[in-house]
Amino acid sequence: MANTKKEEQELLELRKRIFITGFKGGMAHLASCYSCLEMLYVFYVKRLLRFDPQNPKWENRDRFILSKGHAGLALYGVMEKVGLISSEQYESYLTSVSQIGGEPCMRDSEWIEATTGSLGHGLSMGLGMAMALKQNKSNSRVYVMLGDGELQEGVVWEAIMTAPSFGVDNLIAILDCNRIQKMDFVCKTIGEPKWRDKFISFGWDVIETEGHDIEEFSKSISCENTSGKPRLIIANTIKGKGVSIMENNPNWHFKLPGRKELKVFKEELGITDAELE
Repeated sequence: MANTKKEEQELLELRKRIFITGFKGGMAHLASCYSCLEMLYVFYVKRLLRFDPQNPKWENRDRFILSKGHAGLALYGVMEKVGLISSEQYESYLTSVSQIGGEPCMRDSEWIEATTGSLGHGLSMGLGMAMALKQNKSNSRVYVMLGDGELQEGVVWEAIMTAPSFGVDNLIAILDCNRIQKMDFVCKTIGEPKWRDKFISFGWDVIETEGHDIEEFSKSISCENTSGKPRLIIANTIKGKGVSIMENNPNWHFKLPGRKELKVFKEELGITDAELE
C-alpha cells in the first residue's frame, strides 16, 4: 500500500533535513540514512516504539539500537522531529560546538540506548538487554537494526547463534536489506547470502517485509510473536532511497555531491541555495 501524502511529505522533509545537515557538516552517510528512514519514522513518529517523551529512562520503555550506526543522522533526525533532541543539538552536527556525531553515542543523548558505529556489536548488546528484561519479567521489547554489509562481521553471528537458546522472543532484529555495503553490492562480495535460511537454521523466527512501506512495515513490527524465538524482520529497501542518482548506487556510501550532482539533490529534495548557506 502506498504511503499517505502526509507521510510522504514528512519523509521528504526529513530527507531534506538530513541532507542539509550533513552537507553543512561536510560529511555524512546519506544513502544509508535514506534506506532506513521510513522504518525509523515508524518507530518514532508513528510511535510503534514504546517510550515516554518526558522520561528517557522509563522502566517499561522498548529499547532501540541502531547497530548500523553510520545512519545516525537519520536516527537523530526522527528524534528531533518528535522532540527528543533539540534543533540546536541536531544543527550542531560536526560544527565547532558539535553535540552529535555521525553515529549514535550514549554521551550525546539519554535517548540513545547503545553507542554504535563499530559494526557488529549492536545485536550482542541487544541480546543482553533482552535477557535482562526477561529476568525482570518485563514485557518491553528490544529492537536492533542491522545492515546487510554489517552481517559479515563475525561477532554478529555469536549473538545470532546463542540468542534462541535463551528464549528471548522479546528480541527483534530488523535487517535493512538494501543489498549494498561500503564498496559494492553484497552479492559481489559474498555471493547470495540467503539471510532467511541462515537465521532459520540458527533457530530464529523470520518474516519479510517492505521497508519503505509504512503500513506494511508497521504490521510486521506489530505482528505477535508466538514462536518463543527471537525474530528477524528482513526489510527490503533501496539504498539512497529518494534521490535518483543515489538509489542502488554503491558509490554513494560515504559521499557528498559535487556541483553538478548537487543540482539533482536540490531539485528532488526541494532545497534552495539559501538553505545551504
